[in-house]
Amino acid sequence: MATVGTAEGWSRELEALAARIAPRFSRAEPRRRALAYLRGLLSPLKRKNGWQLAEVAGDGTPDGVQDFLSRMRWDADAVRDDLRAYAVEHLGDPDAVLVLDETGFLKKGDKSAGVQCQYSGTAGRIENCQVGVFLGYASRHGRALIDRALYLPKTWTTNVARCAAAGIPEGAALTTKPQLGLAMLDRALEAGMPFAWVAGDSVYGADHRIRRRLEARGRGSVLAVTSGQRLGFVPVEDWLAKVPPDGWCRLSAGDGAKGPRLYDWAYLPYRGAAPGWRMGLLIRRSPAKPNDLAYYLTHAPEPTTLARLVRVAGTRWAIEACFEAAKGEVGLDEYEVRSWTGWHRHITLAMLAHAYLAVLRKAALGGSGRARPRRRAAAPHRARGSAPALAPHLGPHTRAIRHPALVRLAQAPSTARTTMPLAKAGQPA
Repeated sequence: MATVGTAEGWSRELEALAARIAPRFSRAEPRRRALAYLRGLLSPLKRKNGWQLAEVAGDGTPDGVQDFLSRMRWDADAVRDDLRAYAVEHLGDPDAVLVLDETGFLKKGDKSAGVQCQYSGTAGRIENCQVGVFLGYASRHGRALIDRALYLPKTWTTNVARCAAAGIPEGAALTTKPQLGLAMLDRALEAGMPFAWVAGDSVYGADHRIRRRLEARGRGSVLAVTSGQRLGFVPVEDWLAKVPPDGWCRLSAGDGAKGPRLYDWAYLPYRGAAPGWRMGLLIRRSPAKPNDLAYYLTHAPEPTTLARLVRVAGTRWAIEACFEAAKGEVGLDEYEVRSWTGWHRHITLAMLAHAYLAVLRKAALGGSGRARPRRRAAAPHRARGSAPALAPHLGPHTRAIRHPALVRLAQAPSTARTTMPLAKAGQPA
């Protein structure tokens, strides 16, 4: 019997995946083309545009590919739901992290749905591009993109004729990036997707509706905010003065291309959480550039360690890795369609192909989704010239005060396995 780790097993897994989404296509022709499209995206083609995908499918022209993406009848949102279920089946874990982020797709001209000169994280500057909002899923078994939506700038939402020409449905033009992200989180929650945390950049961290929804549904969150985000009556950057020189703990937010991503971290609790939960402000500082700071609003169950919050914050990089892999391996950004429908169809199938590779990767790594054994909680690191390594537990002298207080940490104990519970505002540690 062929296993997923063999060439025959890969083919069978892909055919099983195609059979899984087959009910979403009412006719045999789009079902056949869906499998051919997935095969093309997974092929070693240098580029995955219409002509190359048509060649893999055995077509002489890209007309069939264009028809499949733009005109044939099938429901991309239903396929998205199948993708989510597929990811849960193979990568699901109760301690997983959902990550909200966006990526740009560079374009020429002004006819592609949602295109305009706007900031592209892909290019790192303002470019003529489309921007897609995505929801990623990261667990100890692997990671995948599970939801998507095309963002429409105001130059589109205020032009009904332009939206109609690009096939944009009514109502879609009235949605902001946080609203798109919230809708994705709602779909994941309603589907019963297993996850414990949500991470996201400041576009989503600044939105109180996202934070309140996660609090109401009993999910932890580590959401980035800008330095001007108000917490209470003051910007979060003003809270920095509450951190004494020895109030920082150096921890890794995860492994990067050059090894552990080490930063100095401080945590300030504040009131307002429901029983059994803690809210706080997490601050990240670059060891090399002390003025390079990042801020996160956190909502965490009791007990939660500082190291855990840091790892969740670092999980944001997982979706960046997903974008890079999906663009490099399955042509996420190599579509040649302009319409709203075409964009969502191509992106959904590319995400499905990327998830398929994540499943194969998990199987190749012995079912763990990782090349190395799972690591224990991130241990504090001692910086050159700094105070001794901070202990992973609260010191006995943490004071109970009415206003948000710093988590003070004692000398390192004899074992590295103890936890670092977060202080609760206004109560003894």
